[in-house]
Amino acid sequence: MMAEQRVSLITLGSQNLAASKQFYCEGFGWSTVFENEEIIFYQLNGLVLAIFANAALADDMQRATSGHYGNFALAHNVRGRDEVETLMRALLAAGGKLLRAADEPPIGGLRGYVADPDGHAWEIAFNPGFAIDSAGNIQFGI
Repeated sequence: MMAEQRVSLITLGSQNLAASKQFYCEGFGWSTVFENEEIIFYQLNGLVLAIFANAALADDMQRATSGHYGNFALAHNVRGRDEVETLMRALLAAGGKLLRAADEPPIGGLRGYVADPDGHAWEIAFNPGFAIDSAGNIQFGI
């Protein structure tokens, strides 16, 4: 059996759910669809983002909380070049940390990186080669 090409849910560990909620709700302007003392869910277009208290996530995975498991970045693409720095400023004001100021990558467009309160890297990008439909879904194309 082959699995369908799909990501259904992304779960990030958090040291401080209140700080994470401020970053995602005030910075991105997102609304929660469920939350309790261990986890917060955000319904995104086609997938769910979960912010899970670190200890509870480690218990759920049966994996130690210490150690380094590899670098990664999540990306939020915007529809226009002018939206990159505007969103980055909102994320920084909501408790984010600047990792890389917005600049133009070799393929064109504009991108910058902001870390959430737990250090998860978010690339905020405008890529003129990626189409975003009215529902916010991105289509790969360069």
